[in-house]
Amino acid sequence: MELWTGLAIYFIIWWMVLFMVLPWGVRRIEPGELGKGEDPGAPVKAHILVKFAVTTVVAGVIFGLVYLVMVSGVISFRT
Repeated sequence: MELWTGLAIYFIIWWMVLFMVLPWGVRRIEPGELGKGEDPGAPVKAHILVKFAVTTVVAGVIFGLVYLVMVSGVISFRT
C-alpha cells in the first residue's frame, strides 16, 4: 500500500468513526435553561477534543485491521 493510499483510507475511516462517536454523551439544553439566542438542540457540553481522541484511536485500530487484511492477501484488491 502506498503512503497516499493509506492516508486516504485512514481519512475516510476517521470521518466515518467521527460521525459514529459524535452523538455519545450528548445532553440537550433544557427548555428552562435556554438563554437568549441559544438553540434548544445545541449540546450542553460537546467534549469535542475527547471525541477527536477516541475517534483517532478507534480509526487507528480499524485501519490496522484493514491494513493487515490488505497486506496478508486474504482479500485481493488486484485483478
